[in-house]
Amino acid sequence: MTSRDADVVVVGLGVHGSAATAALARRGVDVIAVDRFSPAHTGGSSHGRTRMIRRAYPNPVWNDFVARAFDGWSALERESGQTLLHPTGGLYAHRGASQLQGPDCVVVDDGAQMTELMPGFAVPSGYRAVYDPSAGVLEASRALEALQRSGAAHGSELRWGVQAQGWEPVRDGIVLRTDAGDLRARRLVIAGGSWMGALVPELAPLLEVWRILTLTVAPGQAIGMPPSLGAFSVDRPEGLAFGIPDAAGNGVKLGVDAGAIWNPETPVAPPSDEEADALRSLLDTFVPGIDSAPVELAACLYTMTADKRFVIGPLRRAPEVVVASACSGHGFKFGPAVGEALADLATGVDRHDLDFISTSRREL
Repeated sequence: MTSRDADVVVVGLGVHGSAATAALARRGVDVIAVDRFSPAHTGGSSHGRTRMIRRAYPNPVWNDFVARAFDGWSALERESGQTLLHPTGGLYAHRGASQLQGPDCVVVDDGAQMTELMPGFAVPSGYRAVYDPSAGVLEASRALEALQRSGAAHGSELRWGVQAQGWEPVRDGIVLRTDAGDLRARRLVIAGGSWMGALVPELAPLLEVWRILTLTVAPGQAIGMPPSLGAFSVDRPEGLAFGIPDAAGNGVKLGVDAGAIWNPETPVAPPSDEEADALRSLLDTFVPGIDSAPVELAACLYTMTADKRFVIGPLRRAPEVVVASACSGHGFKFGPAVGEALADLATGVDRHDLDFISTSRREL
């Protein structure tokens, strides 16, 4: 190449692409980020007011990455001057033994103790639970905006309404083809959410895109606010039901980690009346006495792998391309940690601590 448009081009301005853009820009890297949608769109996986954050994870290999995420959100709070994380505690109910573990997490067998910890949450009979005192609520939309502001403030260029159409390695970097023309850079970071299978074809066999539904109810109900209610989940054969308490007036949110396979090129259909009734029934069951009339019904896309582990790292056929994919329903909380990892990998820093979610683990 005789000239470059940037040192690094980032595809996707969801939470991971925005975090990578900010992390790169803070290091003085010249970065352009593109997204096919407009700001604050609802077509992907990063929209909505709230997300859960927790330290309870099914394998200790995650613990350091979780800690990096908590530290990253704290750093963004300091930078932005906003409160983005509300600690509430979390209670995660399951049948039989649970694999969930993490710093200060404890198994709770006694129903009276569960009620004492979270009186608004009705744990089903016969279930045990894991209590995570560090769990809480992220202000997701504010956090995403803060990451994008941080990237722009440190010199990155955010280009909205630009759709990536393909890329190819060239002699000293990459070319990204878009509907607004070519972009040339030393490195390419692709965090394209549910469109990753099209953007990186070798990922496609690993990924399924699911349509996931959530219900949010009126804020200000004492039963749905800490300390009555914290973050919670119930492991069910039909899919994990998860709940986010009303922190800072956002209302209680409930969803199910299961859904129909969806083509991301098709606009995500909102919940039907029947689907809304099913969500209300679950909320009535797990938070008895709450007014479950919806103030918001939403649909989003999950990009899943079979083992629910992410895929992060350079591609073997094109080491100048770094990918981040398959949040598998639990990726938003890792935003700053994923962003720093992508910035490291795009600037030549090895991250062997992430071998458990690496592209090399998948032989990509």
